[in-house]
Amino acid sequence: MTVGNRSLERLGPLIDILKVLVRQPSVVGAEHAFFRVLQRELEERGAKVTWYEGVLVAQGSRPQSAMLSAHVDRHGLVCTGPNEFQYAAFVSGRRSDLLGNSVSEKLMCKVAGRFRDVPVVAYEPWSGAYLGRGTIVDSHVSERRKNLIFNVDGLNHLRAGTPVAFSDRLRIEDGLFSAQLDNVLTVAVLLYLFECGFQGTAFFTAQEEAGSSWRYLLEWFMRFGSETNSLVVVDTSPFPDRASADAQSVVLRRRDANACFDAESTDALAALCTQMHIPYIFKDSMIDEQNAKLASSQEAASYGSTEMGRIISASAGLVTGTTLQIPTTGYHTMHESANADAIFAFVQVLQAWVEQV
Repeated sequence: MTVGNRSLERLGPLIDILKVLVRQPSVVGAEHAFFRVLQRELEERGAKVTWYEGVLVAQGSRPQSAMLSAHVDRHGLVCTGPNEFQYAAFVSGRRSDLLGNSVSEKLMCKVAGRFRDVPVVAYEPWSGAYLGRGTIVDSHVSERRKNLIFNVDGLNHLRAGTPVAFSDRLRIEDGLFSAQLDNVLTVAVLLYLFECGFQGTAFFTAQEEAGSSWRYLLEWFMRFGSETNSLVVVDTSPFPDRASADAQSVVLRRRDANACFDAESTDALAALCTQMHIPYIFKDSMIDEQNAKLASSQEAASYGSTEMGRIISASAGLVTGTTLQIPTTGYHTMHESANADAIFAFVQVLQAWVEQV
């Protein structure tokens, strides 16, 4: 039996959870239906669940022992008029990126090429009720409106405001998990932790892909947090190809474009990886090395903007922490893939973390 097959065998319960969650739509800006499914799954595993605007909070018997966060939203479309559809993240984010800059035509064209011929499903945003199926024919950037418009076959009956999810299911082949994994994969991991007896607090946030999730999270800490609060945000981390993704099992960060992360927490996660012989990388250090090799005429890569950096920057010391990520390829597509061994290593590190804090 190969290492990958051993990981698949040991991940059986997590796979069962992930299969259920992947099939549930959760378009950015229309996550309520997914929250309803997630609440049921969490309460079945003994968690106390409370809804707040933009965040679902699940707690065990020792809620202050460890605090983890994952965002629930995934990319999709939204109906914006008769037989007219736009990219939901651009609509929810008022056509700006995570740093507040206007969405560029280059980014719009990049997104436009990702989803041709992809099947989609429309749903009622609160209940999740099925409203029909369709297929993305093509998409184009409107020069007049300076916006990205999708042509969808089969959904001309929808009203404006209806979310349209990419139709998805989990695929496992050659030791790789594939689907639109960001961020349903780490949501499934947190749910699995409760199944394994986790008694801390898990936050499930909305609208991360539109740059708003940190606001909902910070509101909770301003209501109920202590003077200082330590958080670990879990997510996926994109790599350009399989070889670069498989060079490490988990991804850490010392910072993003918004803030430096908590050094003590970051070092503690790195120490756990070392003790458990799990290969890891600091994503910001990797970006620094890549930028150092660029010619003077080339544009340097950004550290990126994360939920953790946003909340550290905005909270004035109220919230600190770090991040733990799973390396993936095919970021923000229907074929985002993660190695089974990396997923298993990620779960091991996270379990060790919540046991020691």
